[in-house]
Amino acid sequence: MAASAETLQEEPQTVAQEVLGKLRSRRLFQSEWDTAAFVVFLLFAGTVLLLLLLACTHCCCCRPRHGPLLSQKVRSVRERRGVDNLALEP
Repeated sequence: MAASAETLQEEPQTVAQEVLGKLRSRRLFQSEWDTAAFVVFLLFAGTVLLLLLLACTHCCCCRPRHGPLLSQKVRSVRERRGVDNLALEP
């Protein structure tokens, strides 16, 4: 148990040293695959942010200003006129 506890304490220090070493060398990505994965991640994050922006814009700017949407639907049902389709009757 003592060896595993020491290993758990040393692991974050090792990872921190690796990250600091990459920052010092100014070479964050060691291969083209690292760069490609980062670009894919940025594209995904950008797409999510764009969709959130569009959703917020739709909610804030595209709502009817005259009243609640439900009352407009009820009003349109009451005003609806036309011929019943008797072909649908059994």
